[in-house]
Amino acid sequence: MEFDPKTPQYLTSDKSSFASVSAHERWPVIVTGAIDDLYRTVGDVTDEEKRREGKAIIEKLATLKYELQHNRQLTPLPNDGKAGITEYNKELEQRGNPSWHNVPWLYSECYLYRRISTFFALSTHWKDYDVFARQKISTFKSSRPAVLELAARYKELALEAEKGQGAGGKTPEEIEQADRLLFSEMCEICLWGNATDLSLLTSLTYEDIQKLQGSEARKAAEKNIIVNDLNTAFDVLQKARKERKTEERRVDIVLDNSGFELFVDLVLAGYLLSAGLATTVVLHPKQIPWFVSDVTPPDFMDLITALSDPQGFYTAPDDSGRQHDPLSEKELSEVKFLFDQWTQLHQDGKLIIRPHAFWTAPGGYWRMPHVAPDLFDNLKESELVLFKGDLNYRKLTNDAAWDPTTPFTTAIGPLGPNSGVRVLAFRTCKADTVVGLPPGQDERLRQLPGGGGPEARKWAWNGKWAVVSFCDGKA
Repeated sequence: MEFDPKTPQYLTSDKSSFASVSAHERWPVIVTGAIDDLYRTVGDVTDEEKRREGKAIIEKLATLKYELQHNRQLTPLPNDGKAGITEYNKELEQRGNPSWHNVPWLYSECYLYRRISTFFALSTHWKDYDVFARQKISTFKSSRPAVLELAARYKELALEAEKGQGAGGKTPEEIEQADRLLFSEMCEICLWGNATDLSLLTSLTYEDIQKLQGSEARKAAEKNIIVNDLNTAFDVLQKARKERKTEERRVDIVLDNSGFELFVDLVLAGYLLSAGLATTVVLHPKQIPWFVSDVTPPDFMDLITALSDPQGFYTAPDDSGRQHDPLSEKELSEVKFLFDQWTQLHQDGKLIIRPHAFWTAPGGYWRMPHVAPDLFDNLKESELVLFKGDLNYRKLTNDAAWDPTTPFTTAIGPLGPNSGVRVLAFRTCKADTVVGLPPGQDERLRQLPGGGGPEARKWAWNGKWAVVSFCDGKA
């Protein structure tokens, strides 16, 4: 906590904040979902010892849910032999052993998932079990229309990018403008892919997901990007491409959600490599199941396995027994193009997966230079570090109650100016913290229907509005 800014964080006791909604309403639902998932799995287990152990974990989850709902104190985490336990428990003590309904939101939400992970890590038979995996893969299956739409668009764009756009008598200025527009389109696809965050949208129907992910929805939502620094980010990558065409030029993506969002992150990564805007893309997943749908290393294999047999994956009956039409030969070829390209990029060392324990630490990224200097120094080697999603944004800004006109460059502290790290944050707003807005913007949004008025910043809770914020720490 010694490295955090003085600006206070949002508390679960703040009834005007989404922190309170999370603690009282979202978290019990999430834990209930975990209990239901494990109950289903245990029901199919024949090994008696594994079955007994699974039931014991269900009991631990039920105890956690009771503590959440009855405002009990957070208890020290048991040592599961993995990173971060000492850090979590030290901070818990420093915060005075708080209760669930009066504790900083960021710390308590991270603690929740870190505690759930200990239940499995301390077991014999369930160490590698992801209690959220079933939801993640089910949601990716529900994303079929958007996956097929993007696969078709991506094949066309990737082939165009690889051969270059100099044909047709275009001037260099026209080529650059076309590249800029294409970069913006790919990034906006990546931005709105975050609309399917499972920890927030716990009751999405199949039809809801389709509406969120289609191209028409993205175009309609473009006006809802209230801070948009994509042009500046493109300028940085374009300048590096021109000046150091044959040198290593790396882009990092600090990942958020798995399933469809990971799919669009890989689409963006493949595009950056095909277009020569990067020579290497490094992807940063979490090491443990996190915030329901966050990417872990096994999620890559699950997604690639699904794409290796899209016909089998997308036509298999879902849990309700619903049947799905077969994919056409054209659709199969477009998905195969993605699968083949991504597999080759990974084999060639151009698409790298690099987890780190810091991403599941309890605090914000203001602490990175001090508690994870190896990661901080490594990120300095990147041309651009893209932080995906709401949690990464909250961690960049320490989930603090900044005035919304506070510059983004100020709110990210040690990752800001002169840090050596170029930061680009993609975020659909699902929490109170927001910075970089022009004067009066927050007030105008609060006055919209459902915006919250003077009592709360409800407009920032539902993912309708987005920010794309940039800071050049190398300037």
